[in-house]
Amino acid sequence: MNGNYDPITFEIIQSSLRAAADEMFAAMRHTAMSAIIYEVLDMGTGITDKDGEIASSGAGIPAFVGVLDKSVKRVIEKFSQPGRTIEPGDLFITNDPYHGGVTHLNDVVLVKPVFVDDELVAWTANIAHWNDVGGMVPGSMSTDATEIFQEGIILSAIKLFSRGEPIQSVFDILTSNCRMPDFLTGDLWAGVASVRVGERRIREIVEKYGKDVFLHAVEDYLDYGEQVILEALKELPNGEYSLSEEQDNGPNYNVTITVTDDEFIIDLRDNADQDPGPFNMSRDETITACQIAYKGIVSPERLSNAGTFRPLKVLTRPGSVFDPIHPAAQGIYYEITIRVHDLIWRCLAPHMPYRLPAGSFSSVCGTLFGGVHPDTGRDYAVIEPELGGWGGSSTSDGNPGQFSALHGETYNCPAEVAEARYGVTVDYLSFHDERGGAGFHRGGKGVRIDYRMKSDDAWLTVAYTRDKVPPWPLKGGQPGSSNHVLIRRAEGETERHSVVSGLTLQTDDVIQVMTGTGAGWGAPLKRPVERVVEDVKNEYITPEIAEEDYGVLIDPDSLEFLGVTDEREARA
Repeated sequence: MNGNYDPITFEIIQSSLRAAADEMFAAMRHTAMSAIIYEVLDMGTGITDKDGEIASSGAGIPAFVGVLDKSVKRVIEKFSQPGRTIEPGDLFITNDPYHGGVTHLNDVVLVKPVFVDDELVAWTANIAHWNDVGGMVPGSMSTDATEIFQEGIILSAIKLFSRGEPIQSVFDILTSNCRMPDFLTGDLWAGVASVRVGERRIREIVEKYGKDVFLHAVEDYLDYGEQVILEALKELPNGEYSLSEEQDNGPNYNVTITVTDDEFIIDLRDNADQDPGPFNMSRDETITACQIAYKGIVSPERLSNAGTFRPLKVLTRPGSVFDPIHPAAQGIYYEITIRVHDLIWRCLAPHMPYRLPAGSFSSVCGTLFGGVHPDTGRDYAVIEPELGGWGGSSTSDGNPGQFSALHGETYNCPAEVAEARYGVTVDYLSFHDERGGAGFHRGGKGVRIDYRMKSDDAWLTVAYTRDKVPPWPLKGGQPGSSNHVLIRRAEGETERHSVVSGLTLQTDDVIQVMTGTGAGWGAPLKRPVERVVEDVKNEYITPEIAEEDYGVLIDPDSLEFLGVTDEREARA
């Protein structure tokens, strides 16, 4: 505790900051133009202290919330230089992963300084995915990009408002470099409204309790975050752990993790050189991926702020896939983010099998498609992160139909909204019954989604991982199933893809998304018979899978239990 300040007042201020960040999230959600923001909630909000340290994580995708402090710090660094200023009423925009944007050019960050009596006391910030920011393809994300200049307009920590007034030339540049300027404009002003709401609430807090008390309350909260995480670290087994895992595209990813009572070190230096295409992520994003894994392993239930991450150290090698050198493309960064998160998880899970679950479908499964809407004649571009299955654990089956571990408070876009806003019909949406993920506690089911195109010359881009290398099991479970897309052409042909860019689609072609089932935990033959029978009746598995994986015989017509196989009888 700093000085003689009232701890109850500090707690009220800290809770008020969390509420302010949540209100920022609500303001953005209710005013955005794009369904990826207001339905899927592909966004994040937060509040930092005056130095850019995250003070209140707010709401949204964890991988997005983890960006915001890094964005603020880059703005502070740039505008603290001679001839540049940070003044009341200013607002900054960035999307450059090399200069505070962290992720890729579609994810646009707005940050606003909060002044009280001409003294900087905090920053409000948000981030959201914009449907199109220019570049070589509609949607701005191509698996064929070889440098960041091909991926859209680059905003390297630019001042968007000066002393409360919009800089119109910057607005004009933005709309002139977008295929969907009306959506861009709507989403931009939603972000502006969000940071203004946060600024107003922080001013109210400061006016009520005083500037000095506010600043000390934030400092105290960060120190408390460090204390909580240090206590949690002591519960983990100390040691050095390493893993090398093959990836779908060929190279192995390697990690060494060192755990002590006061430090958590993630060493990613022994990895491949940067990808010639867009399968790279910035060092800042690598840190974000490590922060999410670290928080989920060490102390998932408690608070999260800058103090929480003080014991974490991340080591990378410049020029590698996790620390690329400009101008490497980074459009598909999110699949590398989830690969690093899963790499850390898999490295530690065998040493903590009763604390951590088996592997999940572990892909954002970003599905981008677009064209001309057959009814309105307007261009549309969609990115849909897809649902999949999580791995089984020591206590329960894996969750079915969830987003990846980085997505937090996001939702799938309802079929009704997709059909109204996009040029598609959603023919099918259900859990699939593909084989995979058997275990004493089975993996959660992946999903099948069929999008039927309603116009000619549409396009599709996907970049899924965990296709060739399936989700990994624990304690004798079975691997999960793969992530992939089947293209069912109107003429009858079928194509299979996990990575493709700008694939042309015609009317009545179907995009059939198939996401992975999570891996199993524990031996399948030990799963209680009644639970296997229940799985068949609920159509999670077929009678054939019940026999092959679980040794349980079920009549395919009546779904009645008939007995068990000799193998299961012997194991019993």
